[in-house]
Formats: sequence, structure tokens, C-alpha cells
Amino acid sequence: MATIITQDGAEIYFKDWGPRDAQPIMFHHGWPLSSDDWDTQMLFFLKHGYRVVAHDRRGHGRSAQVSVGHDMDHYAADAAAVVAHLDLRNAIHIGHSTGGGEATRYVARYGEPQGRVAKAVLVSAVPPLMLKTAANPEGQPIEVFDGFRQALANNRAGFFLDVPSGPFYGFNRDGAQVQQGVVRNWWRQAMMGSALAHYEGIKAFSETDQTEDLKSIGVPTLVLHGEDDQIVPIVAAAPKSIKLLRKGTLKTYPGYGHGMLTINADVLNADVLAFVRA
Repeated sequence: MATIITQDGAEIYFKDWGPRDAQPIMFHHGWPLSSDDWDTQMLFFLKHGYRVVAHDRRGHGRSAQVSVGHDMDHYAADAAAVVAHLDLRNAIHIGHSTGGGEATRYVARYGEPQGRVAKAVLVSAVPPLMLKTAANPEGQPIEVFDGFRQALANNRAGFFLDVPSGPFYGFNRDGAQVQQGVVRNWWRQAMMGSALAHYEGIKAFSETDQTEDLKSIGVPTLVLHGEDDQIVPIVAAAPKSIKLLRKGTLKTYPGYGHGMLTINADVLNADVLAFVRA
């Protein structure tokens, strides 16, 4: 397997497909999944002539199940380590959900300061802040995330069936046709990872305030969000991010849920390709 070792000793698995002289697109996956969640997009953009890269976050997928570093700072640093190892330049960084938070912090802290980033895409992303606070009344109360933690600790395998079978892809909506292959693939990816990384990752994606990250990003950034997202409700996410970004473009999708990259890949891929090419 292709791996690197970070400064604090975590082994990070990555995929690197396509011509080395092509413009790179790096994908950042959501919680509690792996780089495999980007297979459809990686094949699509590879076919269109791009170099495509994705890694498994520490504690997820095939990366090491380390006991420390399950926070947005380490996520971004690990991404930066992969970028440096592959010497990616003029790259587009695309993040989904928690991966959107990772991509945001990476671009703000490493990518732009090092001159390595051309554009960014945030899809169903957690920034600026998911948690409900006095300054963020549209967020979700801490009890929601405590419930995630309890469900994971009590029966991770069952919880990781319930999430994709229901709210993640919108399969709990009236008239929805449950795609069992999609559910099983979500479960497969999730169960490959570390229970500790997943448990501590809930705090990372829900309580990390990325307001300043978004303010500092100057590259063109496309923000995509489903209007029926039950995991990262749009009201506390995309519209707020757009107000903070200096060169942000917002596109929303009526009826689409959190997992729209999989369920509606034909639409999303075309929209991202148009932005990348523009």
C-alpha cells in the first residue's frame, strides 16, 4: 500500500492515480468513512485528464489506528503531509462533510500560505460550526452529538447501519428507494476504522469553529449543499460559509441529502467539473 509517516508517527494511506504532470485534485472524505467514498469522483476526474489523490484520515480506513490526534488540526496537518510527499501544486481540494472541515483548515493553514492551492470545493461541509451556541443559534444542541457518541459506544455496528439506511442518504424519506449496495459500502468503510477515532471525531466535526479559516481563504471556493441535508442542516452551514469566504460561490440542491455525492453523482460531478475548468 502507498503510505507516509507523519511527524508524530501516524501512518497515512493514500491513493494517487493519473498522470503526474496533470493538474491534481485531492479529495477529503467524511466521517467515519475512507477515501473509497470518492471512488466515483476519482474515476470521473481521472477520465477527464486530472491526477486524483485521496487519503484515509488517521484512524479511518487503512490508515493507522493511532490513539491521538483526532482533531481538525491533525487532520489538516496529515493532509499537508500527503501533499508535500507528492509535491502537489496548483491543486483543487474537495472536501465532503467532515472532509470539508479538513479541506478548509488545510487550505487556510497550509495550502494557500505554501502557494499550492488553485481552488476549493466544499460539499455538504461542516464549517463554519455545527454546534449550537449563543453566537450560532442555528446549530445543533450538544445533546445531538452526545447521542451520536452514546450510540457509537453502545453498538457501533448497528449505529453504522442505521445512519446510511436513514438520514445520511435520505433513505428515511417517503418514497425513497433504499440502495442496499450503498448502505453496505458505507458500513464496510466505517467498520474498517477505529472506534476511538470515530468517537473522538464527533467532537472534531461538531465543535470546531472554522470561522477564521473561511475568512482567510482567498482562492475561488465552490460551496455545494443539499437543501434536505439531515446530517449537516443547510441553515447552519453553507449560507454562513459563503458570507465568510472572499471568493465563494454557493449552489444548493432542492431535495438532495447529505450523501448527494453518491446518490446524485451525475449532477454533482458535472457541476464540480464546470467549476474546476472555469
